Amino acid sequence: MVDMNPDSEGTCGRSGNHSDSKASGLGIRDDNRSDLEKPSTTRGTWQCSICTNENDASNLSCELCGVLRDLSLYFNNISEAEAGAKHRNKYSGVSVLARSLFAPSCTKSKAIVFSDGSQDNRNETGNKQATMDALHKTYMPSKKRHINIVPFKFDTPSPDDMVTTGLKSSRNLRKVDAEVLTKDSVDATGKEMMDSVIHLTEKDSSMDPSTSAELDELVGTSSGVSSSSQHTTPVLEHELQHLSLESKPKSSKPKVKKPVSISQYKPEPWMLQSEDQEMRRQLNLAIVGHVDSGKSTLCGRLLHALGLISTKQMHKYEKEAKEKGKGSFAYAWAMDDSTDERERGITMTVAVKYFDTEKYHVVLLDSPGHKDFVPNMISGATQADAAVLVVDASIGSFEAGMGVSGVGQTKEHSQLIRSFGVENLIVAVNKMDMAEYSKDRFNFVKSQLGIFLRSCGFKDSSITWVPLSAMANENLVTAASDSRLLSWYNGNCLLKSIDSLPPRHRDVSRPLRLPICDVIASITLGQVAVCGKVEAGGIRTGSKVLVMPSGDLATVKTIERDSSSCALARAGDNIAVGLQGMDPGHLVSGGVICHPDFPVRVASHLELKILVLDITTPILVGLQFELHIHHARVSASLVKIVSLLDQKTGKASKKTPRLLTARQAAIVEVKLDKEVCAEEFSTLKALGRVFLRSRGNTVAVGIVTRILDQA
Repeated sequence: MVDMNPDSEGTCGRSGNHSDSKASGLGIRDDNRSDLEKPSTTRGTWQCSICTNENDASNLSCELCGVLRDLSLYFNNISEAEAGAKHRNKYSGVSVLARSLFAPSCTKSKAIVFSDGSQDNRNETGNKQATMDALHKTYMPSKKRHINIVPFKFDTPSPDDMVTTGLKSSRNLRKVDAEVLTKDSVDATGKEMMDSVIHLTEKDSSMDPSTSAELDELVGTSSGVSSSSQHTTPVLEHELQHLSLESKPKSSKPKVKKPVSISQYKPEPWMLQSEDQEMRRQLNLAIVGHVDSGKSTLCGRLLHALGLISTKQMHKYEKEAKEKGKGSFAYAWAMDDSTDERERGITMTVAVKYFDTEKYHVVLLDSPGHKDFVPNMISGATQADAAVLVVDASIGSFEAGMGVSGVGQTKEHSQLIRSFGVENLIVAVNKMDMAEYSKDRFNFVKSQLGIFLRSCGFKDSSITWVPLSAMANENLVTAASDSRLLSWYNGNCLLKSIDSLPPRHRDVSRPLRLPICDVIASITLGQVAVCGKVEAGGIRTGSKVLVMPSGDLATVKTIERDSSSCALARAGDNIAVGLQGMDPGHLVSGGVICHPDFPVRVASHLELKILVLDITTPILVGLQFELHIHHARVSASLVKIVSLLDQKTGKASKKTPRLLTARQAAIVEVKLDKEVCAEEFSTLKALGRVFLRSRGNTVAVGIVTRILDQA
């Protein structure tokens, strides 16, 4: 409730003038005297009624505050100016309504007539006690008197109170029953209708009668809704007090189209290999073996013998190697390009080179042999179609590779390469010159290593044994020339043995699967580019692809094979792909480029069938290890040992064993720290092979039998 005095010339003003005359007679200035009376002037100057500044008579406004000298300019006519000068105080800019609210006290009463014809008397102070609704009816034009303003209730909490209490715990948040929810919805509807009314009333007042009638009906409905919503205010207040202001993080899982059954996929005609195409088949050949067995030297010598390394470049390598005191590493430096590799004399990453045979275009993958870089070996050699296992025939070195005093890398690499799905293996018995090309030494190596390779799953018919000497260029690209070797060996040289390997099946009948081996950038490919082997399907320039696990859709800009641009690639090809239309930060090694309609599965909980390797410490539930799957590497833990498997029959022989020991096969469940792209082994072998490593050693190898959860 507020006091109002709309009559600017009421009895209040006359009482003020009477008191002014008395105060003048006593020589005392009355504070109630108006400050806006005509300014005093002396000798060509006039005093401002606001700031009392002395101004020149020629000035129409105050030089200090800017108030006009003639107050009649503030009003529509002179009579209003005179009335205003009597009753206005120093707040000269206030409205008539404000002047009535702050007018001096008055003892007389006077009737007041509202615009709607109703009358009422003033109170003892001379002001009318009216509601806000009455004030709006009085002072608003007749066309705008349709809004009913609900008085504000001070017993309800303010918005600041709601924000403060909203930070409290929401443990006591109760559920709203159906009745309250219905009232809330009605209240929201009423608010929308009120907003519509306010918008309409702000328009020009000259509206047609039909529009005015519709407005009256709308306001009536809104008023009824507002009154009913008052009952829900305490409930809404209770709910708002427990709202959390913290934004909920969005789900990190990508929005990917629901996978379609792979059985519905049909390869496009361009993916099928044409019979008349004169292109060599690609063969991914991994070079593996124990450290210092001569793998890089073998690759460098082979490339030099094939004319892929010029004599000038070879002389440069020899000179640099001698300056470093490592003259025997000259051919190895053809593969080991980095400064760290040359200083340490070991291969640290997988080096890639190319050469051609009569049947194949060979991609040479020179893998590191040191145990510290086995993860790099796994990431690179997992693309292999076939492998060359290099062993050192010299006395002591072969035994070290076989792990007489521990697990040697010859054994570990053999197990890993078989787990990659490699079935055809060439065993290059290197450094035969240091063993005087002894047949007995060769047969000893063959017998000892052959037993272990058969235990890994290699068949005798798929293993080729080649004695050679990389440093002496003996039995590499041409037949053996040393009489000591010719006396007992008449088989193929290394190059012919590679050319005689059976071709690998290209699976183009399935949707595109391209595991990302590495993220690269080049001038021709751009800043968003990856490299890897196409495991299934095909890819060509201009096509749309899906990058997982981020779920980004991208367009294939360029494709390169052997640093040469090409229009398409099929399963089995090692390529580099330039992409456009996606964030390069979402490209990671271990991701998969796939068909947009047939996305690869993403999971963090897997069921595996594993084979435990030669370990000394048993595997228990809760073991923390590192899981490798294609090019992805993620921390994981063993959550359950489901059952043991009989290695002869493959059937479960014991339920829920407590632990696993060496050479045991079992079904286990593992939980990954983050999601990876994976497929069941029965669906796609390349994305269903896993390797478990702990404390720098490979403890088990296996396959994915079931994906227990999927993003």
